[in-house]
Amino acid sequence: MDRRSFLRASTVGGAAAAASTLAAPAIAQGRITWRMVTTWPRNFPGLGVGAQRFADRVTAASDGALTIEVYSAGELVPPLQSIDAVIDGTAEMSHGAAYYWQNKSRALSFFTGVPFGMTSRELSAWVRYGGGQELWDEVYDQFGVQGFLSGDTGTQAGGWFRNELTGLADIQGLRFRTPGLGGQVWQKMGASVTNMAGGEIFQALQSGALDAAEFVGPFNDLALGFYQVCSHYYTSSFNEPGLATEVAVNKAKYQELPTNLQEIIRLVAQAEYDQMPSDFYANDPRALQTLVNDHGVIVHEQFPDDILQAAAGAAKEVLAEILASDDELTRRVGRSFVDAVKMLQTRTDSTDAGYIRARRQFMDYSDL
Repeated sequence: MDRRSFLRASTVGGAAAAASTLAAPAIAQGRITWRMVTTWPRNFPGLGVGAQRFADRVTAASDGALTIEVYSAGELVPPLQSIDAVIDGTAEMSHGAAYYWQNKSRALSFFTGVPFGMTSRELSAWVRYGGGQELWDEVYDQFGVQGFLSGDTGTQAGGWFRNELTGLADIQGLRFRTPGLGGQVWQKMGASVTNMAGGEIFQALQSGALDAAEFVGPFNDLALGFYQVCSHYYTSSFNEPGLATEVAVNKAKYQELPTNLQEIIRLVAQAEYDQMPSDFYANDPRALQTLVNDHGVIVHEQFPDDILQAAAGAAKEVLAEILASDDELTRRVGRSFVDAVKMLQTRTDSTDAGYIRARRQFMDYSDL
């Protein structure tokens, strides 16, 4: 699907959605209809498709007892106001990324992606078995929200740039779209950082309002058409090593549900966290081939070493600031995350990384 097709599709039904903005969730003969707003365009590869699949699975698993109606980016509320819609009751659920709401609590960024932080498997281990979910619940209790991991993009791409980055000097004053704690790291390195929803990035690049941007990876970035403006693509991100999406639910509404429907939401979100990366892993390599072979994109596997070194130093500064935060809960979330990384990376570094190095060095599939 090209950029115009899915952006056009994302606006269909907007008028109907606006007409239902103030409508209460439907309850008839024991059946409930909930509204879920998303930060993604409709039918957006991986992310928008995953949001719709989550809704369809909940509806099917509950045999229609709980039907989820999906409102994509801008159909009911602006994409980066999705969580506010859940808080104020305009919608019962949202599908997005927790670090989009870091203005409400910096702690929320830890449940999406942290520069030089956890991989996808490490993050899910912390959330599910290391106390992360309980801390997340404490953060969201302040806003009357319940959060669940709902998707996983894997390690994201580093971003799109008009010119090759030869060193740290090239970042100074660079107008760069990147969110979360990663955005704070790039800002410390000298970039001028902004965040915006995925469907808005291309126009900002095309107009010159942005010099560079990162979003997810080849599968999404091909559809967004970034290659039409920028030719240099960095395929390994240090600031989003294992990005998770979330389903956020109005907690009062969630607790009113029968326990079986609560469990369906929880389990379907978990299933989607595990399915979405398969979609990205299957389609990112194909999309990258298209970007290179059909559009002449120049691929760089990693940023220059001086940029990586500066980024690691800036990331430590950001984490140190959080660990010294005036907010006690934010400090506890940060401390739990850092302690979990120290433990979990021993498994990743000793087992996974060793295998990847060995396969890359000694096993050649090209002649099979």
